[in-house]
Amino acid sequence: MIFSVETELEFLLRIVLSVICGAGIGFERETRLKTAGIRTHIIVSLGSALMMIISKYGFEDVLQLDHMSLDPSRIAAGIVTAVGFIGAGVIFVRNQTISGVTTAAGIWATVGIGMAIGSGMYIIGAAATVLLIILQLVLHRNSKLLKPYISIHITLSVTMEQDPVEMVRALFPDKRVKVMDIEARKTALSQGESEVRLTVLVPNSYSVSDIMQVYRDTPYMTQIEF
Repeated sequence: MIFSVETELEFLLRIVLSVICGAGIGFERETRLKTAGIRTHIIVSLGSALMMIISKYGFEDVLQLDHMSLDPSRIAAGIVTAVGFIGAGVIFVRNQTISGVTTAAGIWATVGIGMAIGSGMYIIGAAATVLLIILQLVLHRNSKLLKPYISIHITLSVTMEQDPVEMVRALFPDKRVKVMDIEARKTALSQGESEVRLTVLVPNSYSVSDIMQVYRDTPYMTQIEF
């Protein structure tokens, strides 16, 4: 089936709008130094809009044949399924800490926005883009209210007589400090000493500089990760 020039231009407008929406979401992620930034979100939004247009209009010539029927939503359903692979690629698990979930969810939402615009739902797509960006900005600025603890990983060099949990509590006297996980291993650095790695939750009232000052003042603390 040959589409008119006006129809093709409308499809092109939908793709351009999806690029603008994807770029807006990606820009917010890029400012947070996230793995998936402007380019990723543009490609995801453009691709989903393009596939949605094909899903709705790409088979009209086939549907004109006798005894021929197709489900126009099959490609759209495939888009939602396939985006899971992209989302999984930006989620990282390191030292029992998961990162990238928000970015993965943003990519998933960007696909929905691209599909909406590809379907011709301009207002819905644009409104969802604005809402998503505003929510990301507002929730990031108020992250301390939503996330009252900071997770850090501390490595201590201790002897058999020392209690690593009590040592952590001495370093961070705040009673809200929680030791979540302990992993010990023997080292060849010094006889009778072991290396103990602890996952610790400290209140967000502690700044990074406060934690680093504790690290600098503590000789038996050999490593710290945020």
